[in-house]
Amino acid sequence: MLTELFPNVTYDKFSAATIETLYMTSISVVATFILGIVLGLLLFLTGKGQLWENRFVNIIIGAFVNIFRSIPFIILLILLIPFTKAIVGTMLGAEAALPALIVGAAPFYARMVEIGLREIDKGVIEAAKSMGAKTSTIIFKVLLPESMPALISGLTVTAIALIGYTAMAGAVGAGGLGNLAYLEGFQRNNSDVTLVATVLILVIVFIIQFIGDFITSKIDKR
Repeated sequence: MLTELFPNVTYDKFSAATIETLYMTSISVVATFILGIVLGLLLFLTGKGQLWENRFVNIIIGAFVNIFRSIPFIILLILLIPFTKAIVGTMLGAEAALPALIVGAAPFYARMVEIGLREIDKGVIEAAKSMGAKTSTIIFKVLLPESMPALISGLTVTAIALIGYTAMAGAVGAGGLGNLAYLEGFQRNNSDVTLVATVLILVIVFIIQFIGDFITSKIDKR
């Protein structure tokens, strides 16, 4: 029955493509989480009235974040070709997509981190400062724990956006379900391949959303 409905769908190809999509997503999510938190903390801490208030640094970091989160991902892929080739040595395959995925997602997540940090009650920060807490203590004992529900929620949104980015990267040879849907589905007019690839991407998105919502609900103290 399934063979008749999806005559062009082969298990081996879809299994390999799904693994490539999960690989690209997982690596880029971890890197985005780390870089995004660093950038978001710098944006917050160098802002007006904060611990490391520095207008010049804040403007520079803000400009970097705004520029790279505003560039359409498909254009970013092209712009980063020299950088990607220098690091990976090729523009083809799942690993070749990682630099663009991380550079495209980290600034986006950094803004979400900054927003999450701004939602923290200033009284909590002032109380920690009045007790003589060091900046590192305030960051790791106050800022990050208090904003963690917002950080996880933002990471969930970013991870789902990264799934879309991997699909676009697949259209230019990065592998994954996007690559399979484009080469085997669209170019060869195999609508069943495109349909199954789309359904698998949606399943991954729903699983990520469920996990993100579950973790957020567990750590949200409000």
